[in-house]
Amino acid sequence: GRDIRRQAGWGQPRCDRARGGLGRRELQRRRVSAPAAAMPGIDKLPIEETLEDSPQTRSLLGVFEEDAAAISNYVNQLFQAMHRIYDAQNELSAATHLTSKLLKEYEKQRFPLGGDDEVMTSTLQQFAKVIDEASACICFIYFANLSSCHAVLSTQLADAMMFPITQFKERDLKEILTLKEVFQIASNDHDAAITRYSRLSKRRENEKIKAEVTEDVYTSRKKQHQTMMHYFCALNSLQYKKKIAMLEPLLGYMQAQISFFKMGSENLTEQLEEFLTNIGTSVQNVRREMEREVENMQQTIEDLEVASDPLYLPDPDTTKFPVHRNLTRKAGYLNARNKTGLVSSSWERQFYFTQGGNLMSQARGDVAGGLVMDIDNCSVMAVDCEDRRYCFQITSFDGKKSSILQAESKKDYEEWICTINNISKQIYLSENPEEIAARVNQSALEAVTPSPSFQQRHESMRPAVQSRPPAARTSSTGSLGSDSAALSALSLDSLVAPDTPIQFDIISPVSEDLPGQAKFSGQSGRRTNPFGESGGSKSETEDSILHQLFIVRFLGSMEVKSDESPEVVYETMRQILAARAIHNVFRMTESHLLVTCDCLKLIDPQTQVTRLRFPLPNVVLYATHQENKRLFGFVLRTSGGRVESCQTSICYIFESNNEGEKICDSIGLAKQIAFHAELDRQASEKQKEIDRVKEKQQKELNKQKQIEKDLEEQSRLIAASSRSNQSSGEGQFVVLSSSQSEDSDLGEDGKKKRESEA
Repeated sequence: GRDIRRQAGWGQPRCDRARGGLGRRELQRRRVSAPAAAMPGIDKLPIEETLEDSPQTRSLLGVFEEDAAAISNYVNQLFQAMHRIYDAQNELSAATHLTSKLLKEYEKQRFPLGGDDEVMTSTLQQFAKVIDEASACICFIYFANLSSCHAVLSTQLADAMMFPITQFKERDLKEILTLKEVFQIASNDHDAAITRYSRLSKRRENEKIKAEVTEDVYTSRKKQHQTMMHYFCALNSLQYKKKIAMLEPLLGYMQAQISFFKMGSENLTEQLEEFLTNIGTSVQNVRREMEREVENMQQTIEDLEVASDPLYLPDPDTTKFPVHRNLTRKAGYLNARNKTGLVSSSWERQFYFTQGGNLMSQARGDVAGGLVMDIDNCSVMAVDCEDRRYCFQITSFDGKKSSILQAESKKDYEEWICTINNISKQIYLSENPEEIAARVNQSALEAVTPSPSFQQRHESMRPAVQSRPPAARTSSTGSLGSDSAALSALSLDSLVAPDTPIQFDIISPVSEDLPGQAKFSGQSGRRTNPFGESGGSKSETEDSILHQLFIVRFLGSMEVKSDESPEVVYETMRQILAARAIHNVFRMTESHLLVTCDCLKLIDPQTQVTRLRFPLPNVVLYATHQENKRLFGFVLRTSGGRVESCQTSICYIFESNNEGEKICDSIGLAKQIAFHAELDRQASEKQKEIDRVKEKQQKELNKQKQIEKDLEEQSRLIAASSRSNQSSGEGQFVVLSSSQSEDSDLGEDGKKKRESEA
């Protein structure tokens, strides 16, 4: 634009003879002899995005509508100015001056899509200057041809100036307004049909009603799509027509003026002839470009109508439109659940899109989207909500924020869950996120698919495993394979039991117990009183020093072959998460984990019923994920399982609210307290045993002393009896012996009494 203006001499100040030595006629000739220049690029509405109907497209449509309104306002003013020229020849000078003024103010107009159109601005500025100079000659020639010349001028102005601008004003601008009203009605009908479709009951499904609502969605969506495409086409064409609608009347006006001033206006005709020829060429170029663009847009509309016909259905067939599970970006309309009371809620349809690690939402009238939540390290799972289909819940990494959303179709439902899952693993930060997501999903698929040589490789690796003492506490910052040389040689496949099933949910107390759990879940199903009242029976953990409660979500459990290394927990986490992703298992059971010095308990948060009980001595290994601190697990050693009378190890994996290390520390503290308590108990029992031995020895000693005392007394009596026997007979010896024996029993008083009787 600047080069064209520089070559044509546009925008230069009025010259005098002292500047460059050129005369006024030469400078005027140079200013009006601008070469024909192509118009700059035209802004267009994307017809290909009409089916998605995103808020960004609606915002862009609003800009085009504002531009159309501005064009209509400006054309009305220009039309009034030109009509004054046509209606009142006696006001020709004032009308041409007003026209020139409006042309000069074109560069001050703030069209939303006008941009920096320097070529158009310079062209209109040049027209304004020529009109100003021509109006100075009007007074001289005004009465020259009072009858015929003014009749010809009036006819030429009506045909060349008023007809094009009237056509543009009455036909094109009114067509835009009509299409806008039709599009608004179609859009409202589509929104109403989508709302009725979203309210279809999943439990009480009526095929007749569902077919009617689906047909209604199909018809309204097709009508909205077709109306929107034609509306976009008309708005895009308006960007070309607005240039023609302003240039053609001016061209006709100037040509009529030249014909009118043919007598005595040779200089004026010579100055404008080349300029008007160039402008006429530019107008024809714009018209041809508009015709080509309209043909392309019409062809695009036809192609999109054919390709989009299956997409008008709200729930297309997933066999024809497969689910893309490797996406790291997604956008589309979702219904968001908003709680309006304790038990009441409302649903709002908004446009959701992912932006990096954030989930954004945008209403139809908003200029930009707003942040919903950070979905890095978040969790997503399918939920049943208010008898609606295709609902899923997103929970933030800290568990403090969650959103329940409803997708329109099963395809969108699964793609949203997979996309958020991929974003939560921060795959989007890599250079090729979709390739990495595909590899992760493929490796996850291989991880849960048993290999034919699994058992053989396990048996071949068995001799290489060295026995190690069980770890009491595992650090969450260690790296895989860094514990020992034996661990580096241990295959990850040998950490878990071959062909072992993965349990994704907790068996409640009223249902059947898992194998191997009946041995240690004797009190499973006992209600825990939240107010601390025992209800007549003393709780088994009432005397425990440690009571710590954590909110956890159960991910899964599986039998493992080894319980000597944290690698077992890491590999179990990997296989359970991979199995969940592959099989689309996103439901998690939330529980309260109670850590005491005796056991670990999983308690139902609503009914306070103990779901599972894990004796603390049987918890032989526990660890936190190395990167995601919300994941932790522990290995429980029990008797029984798939092979009777055999020790088995089961690894349980949980997700917490970013408290994995705290839970492991709490378990470690509980085991230390239990260990010291056991030492104190053993020491107390040993002291009691020593006291019992001492007491027994003291009793034996006292008994021995009593025996010795009795023997001494008997010896004294025998000696006394022997002395009496020497002085008496044998019978008297017997009497004396018995008497003395009695005396010895009666004591001193007895002796005196017997002597008095004798």
